[in-house]
Amino acid sequence: MATSGVREDKYRTFLYGEGEKNTKWRYGSPPNYDDVNKLFEEGRTKVWPSGSLEEKVQNLVKTWEMEMFHKTCFDDYKSVDLKNYTFSLNGRKPITLEEKRKLGGGYNSFLQTTLPEKFRAYNPAEETVDSAQVAFTTAFPRGFALEVLQVYSGPPVIVYKFRHWGYMEGPFKGHAATGEIVELYGMSIFEVDEHMKVVKVEFFIDRGELLGGLMKGAALDGSTAEAASTCPFLRGTG
Repeated sequence: MATSGVREDKYRTFLYGEGEKNTKWRYGSPPNYDDVNKLFEEGRTKVWPSGSLEEKVQNLVKTWEMEMFHKTCFDDYKSVDLKNYTFSLNGRKPITLEEKRKLGGGYNSFLQTTLPEKFRAYNPAEETVDSAQVAFTTAFPRGFALEVLQVYSGPPVIVYKFRHWGYMEGPFKGHAATGEIVELYGMSIFEVDEHMKVVKVEFFIDRGELLGGLMKGAALDGSTAEAASTCPFLRGTG
């Protein structure tokens, strides 16, 4: 059968095609999820039936995550309700897209903490969206895969349990690679409108579960850690 020749991602929408021809991408072009998709397919514990609620939720979350991490212009976000969208972590006050951007977006918004700065192994207050992306993509060169483990309720208030995982095959914040799997489990609530656009997001995670796994490796000297942090190859999350 002939194909259209248009590149697609089987788990994410709003990534390729005519509708994205003017999208402003953080690194100049759409992210390539081939490696993380392979990691996902090899390591997932659930294979949801095509068309099931679980598959739809999983793909919605992957699409939302892609847009949050890789699109720089809010107007290019197609998975969320731009006027009403809010994000909250661990019961904190909900924040808008603009407030989320001021926190450094991406990983930094997920790693907010009230710990005194001297105890912060990873300090989101000192990271930019780009420095955070480099730190995590260096540690996880094959990506940080995501699977939905269970969906407790469907739209309009979607409640689900998830698992993120990757293999620490690169250094992180002065700690050597271990080659071991690092996992993060959590719960999330996505409120959507009648068009399945995300209106409200809440995440409940233990950031120590992620950072603890990334800091098990031996301490590196300054020159080794600095060289590792300049890695230019930025791969997918989720």
